[in-house]
Amino acid sequence: MAKDTVRYPDEVVEEIDALVEDGMFESKSEFYRFSAEYVLTLINPEHDVKTFNFDEIKTELDISEEDHAKALGTDGGTFFLDAVITVRKHGLRGDYEAAERFIDTHYDPTDQECIILEELLGTYRADPG
Repeated sequence: MAKDTVRYPDEVVEEIDALVEDGMFESKSEFYRFSAEYVLTLINPEHDVKTFNFDEIKTELDISEEDHAKALGTDGGTFFLDAVITVRKHGLRGDYEAAERFIDTHYDPTDQECIILEELLGTYRADPG
């Protein structure tokens, strides 16, 4: 197992200490391991969790599906709806370069979502008004 040193603001560490003192987590290490794995599952639902008792801790924390969906974003975590909103906003403002930069930064040119976003952007370029 690798060891990694990370610095946190004092206020964050105090809150984590309080969670450990309240017994929500057995140790600060357990909190950090669970937190990292949880975020990885938000980013990638296929992530293979390695943390011991991950599901048990998640159940004890009573993270509802609604809470989980909120953490994922407006469209349940695919990021696509947020991307559509961003491209639309830039398109309405005529800021096509910003929209293209956004698409290029977040998508591979062959991704289906990329193609759809480029088509969406094209509709704003074609609309004279």
